[in-house]
Amino acid sequence: MSGFLQTAVLTVLSYVLVLGLVVTVHELGHFLAAKCCGTAIDRFSIGFGRAIVNWRDRSGVEWRIGWMPLGGYVRFSGDDNVASVPDSDDLEGLRRDLVAREGEESLKRYFHFKPVWQRAIIAAAGPLANFALAIALFSGFLLVFGAQILPARIAAVQPGSPAAAAGIRAGDIVMGANGHKIKDFADLQEIVQLRANVPIELAIRRGAQDLQFTATPRLQLVQDPIVGSQRVGILGITPAQTREDYIRVRYTPVQALVGGTKRTWDVLSTTVYYIGRMVRGEVSADSLRGPLGIATVTGKVAMLGAQGAASFPAMLLAVGVNLIQMAALVSVSLGFINLLPLPVLDGGHLLFYAYEVMARRPLAAKVQAVGYRVGLALVLGLMLFATVNDLQRLRVFNFIGGLFS
Repeated sequence: MSGFLQTAVLTVLSYVLVLGLVVTVHELGHFLAAKCCGTAIDRFSIGFGRAIVNWRDRSGVEWRIGWMPLGGYVRFSGDDNVASVPDSDDLEGLRRDLVAREGEESLKRYFHFKPVWQRAIIAAAGPLANFALAIALFSGFLLVFGAQILPARIAAVQPGSPAAAAGIRAGDIVMGANGHKIKDFADLQEIVQLRANVPIELAIRRGAQDLQFTATPRLQLVQDPIVGSQRVGILGITPAQTREDYIRVRYTPVQALVGGTKRTWDVLSTTVYYIGRMVRGEVSADSLRGPLGIATVTGKVAMLGAQGAASFPAMLLAVGVNLIQMAALVSVSLGFINLLPLPVLDGGHLLFYAYEVMARRPLAAKVQAVGYRVGLALVLGLMLFATVNDLQRLRVFNFIGGLFS
């Protein structure tokens, strides 16, 4: 029982720390951009619901932490419309009230009367802050710890596997895949896992020869110590992974920044590619994870770092390193999701602003309200679907069914 409690506590703490960092940076992106544009702000909140802690700063902004750690928000002064972008009639009424109460000059401080380009910058600043956080975390990791690279040298090929069918042999070195240079076996693995049933052009070095092969990964259920069972593409190859095969690489600050930026871009492009295949029905959506799934994976990442630590400080360091990498991955995902063109997300606001630029007037409030509700329904539906996936992955339904059988 004590082991279960320790696991539960570590999972909850890890989830709150990772999500708290990522959400705080996202909302700080909006907040700082708004401050730079001279925008009046009423509230900065991490978490939803009743406040656990709240206070006001000298400028009158209420800072608060809500009891439900599922996100956050920045509330601008006068921002009481469900779509957050009033139409012409609403703007005129708000303008009259503000002028009567605070004078004509006060309009410059309110979000809704800012030029559309400033509103767009404020909306885009949250996702951009998430990408910047990921770059900073990945770069910092490379600068401090460097990287341990395992070249894609093949030690064994499984009989009857896609690699064997393509003519790949033990001793071959994979130099490229679909035009991308392969420096690490992890790079190849990432490409292959996402491309089940999709032919991949492989550049192979065999002795002094440079050869080209086409292999089609096979979809297979595999077990992962962190994410559990999942269906991914496999070629049926095993890398050479003796101690001599690993290469230790150190980075200068500039090299680390370049590497962190590249890693962030790779994660983003991989996410876009996989979601594209999911939308086209080429892969199953059962790998989508909701808050429960993210919490579970975060807890396993933390526990993996804690295992085998010689001392408590060593355990904290290992757990911290793992959670930093997890936070970087979650930050990229959050930035991407918020750029989707759904009215309830930042991308939806950017879509409204694009319409306003082209039509030279805001979209009608009724249309915005309908779009907001549709967007909210889609987001909640996606979260519900992902949560059902999480529960199935944790075998909760099997456990409940067993109680009544």
